[in-house]
Amino acid sequence: PFPSPRGLGVMDLAYVCEWEKKPKSNHCPSIPLVCAWSCRNLIAFTTDLKNEEEKDLTHMVHIIDTEHPWDVYSVNSGHAEVITCLEWDQSGSRLLSADADGHIKCWSMTDHLANSWENTVGSLVEGDPVVALSWLHNGVKLALHVEKSGASNFGEKFSRVKFSPSLTLFGGKPMEGWIAVTISGLVTVSLLKPNGQVLTSTESLCRLRCRVALADVAFTGGGNIVVATSDGSSTSPVQFYKVCVSVVNEKCKIDTEILPSLFMRCTTDPARKDKYPAITHLKFLARDMSEQVLLCASNQNSSIVECWSLRKEGLPVNNIFQQISPVVGDKQPMILKWRILSATNDLDRVSAVALPKLPISLTNTDLKVANDTKFFPGLGLALAFHDGSVHIVHRLSLQMMAVFYGSSSQRPGEEQTIKRQRTAGPLVHFKAMQLSWTSLALAGIDSHGKV
Repeated sequence: PFPSPRGLGVMDLAYVCEWEKKPKSNHCPSIPLVCAWSCRNLIAFTTDLKNEEEKDLTHMVHIIDTEHPWDVYSVNSGHAEVITCLEWDQSGSRLLSADADGHIKCWSMTDHLANSWENTVGSLVEGDPVVALSWLHNGVKLALHVEKSGASNFGEKFSRVKFSPSLTLFGGKPMEGWIAVTISGLVTVSLLKPNGQVLTSTESLCRLRCRVALADVAFTGGGNIVVATSDGSSTSPVQFYKVCVSVVNEKCKIDTEILPSLFMRCTTDPARKDKYPAITHLKFLARDMSEQVLLCASNQNSSIVECWSLRKEGLPVNNIFQQISPVVGDKQPMILKWRILSATNDLDRVSAVALPKLPISLTNTDLKVANDTKFFPGLGLALAFHDGSVHIVHRLSLQMMAVFYGSSSQRPGEEQTIKRQRTAGPLVHFKAMQLSWTSLALAGIDSHGKV
């Protein structure tokens, strides 16, 4: 029923994986479901295994190869509390899992086999749930040039972008490790030394610690880390912090600095004031784009999505001072300020967001070619709604590019089935989604734990 832009097409359902119901135990979708898609096209996701006799939950991590979805490899994570984050490293061979008790585990492949995983190292912030998790940046960044999408040589489509690793060892080699943000406003960094030891350090994001309900991590080209946090209320500011990691005397050292914050426009707009009390999603547009952030505020039934950008702006100087201030090359003082790029109208309630991982070159020629050819992998992000539908919207303008439905939800024409479903209980919707690395495929886990 919806026209789809030529070239983008509409996403077709490739397959659904369901779990066999064993008589003694059954999978119940964990309260927050998480999934992660690696560059090797392995998808990791969580479910909880309910044991009828002991009434306890086993927190499972499952790994499937998208090429062979019928082979699922399941690992008992050993996490005592629900898993809140999963993150693949850049090589797709190691996986981090973090839980609501502050435990972070690093899983690695044994003998390069996708069906054999071991947990050798980890870190812990005792009793403090982890809300955001990321590997440190290794300094490798590529950009896809949309204008060269027709090139026969694959290498010509990408160029290497100058980018500094979060931390370098002697000789310029990037140091590996991870960074996590906890609910009480702590940032913890663990560094993997070449000899296998782990250096961990934990620091408060700012002097006044406050609750962090949502957070995300991004990186700057200069090697800094940027953390965005929200306490979950849309009347509170979304805070940003610069985090610098260094190694001093064989110890990991963390320095933090407060960056400009922002208030979502829907809370300062008189027409919408108090309409969306909660911030439900907070994401940087890409892990190496710390100056653009996507925010979603919601109430029980609807949501609004806003895209913000950090810009340098001239600071106007009062006339009184203009006469007396010394002329320093007539340079106007500059200030960093968050500006809203775009916002949606009121939407149905958003249940999950998936952002493209494909770094695109956003030069004017690239954007023009993308518009003319309607070829934009990586220009679209996915929003899933509580009614079971999924929209692909433009990552900067937030304009709708395509709409499609999950396998279980009904299309608008089938009125009777919708009425029958309403009485049966809530509609099935996606609780977690991830786009593939080329942004041409999307994986979702629905509220029944199906992939």
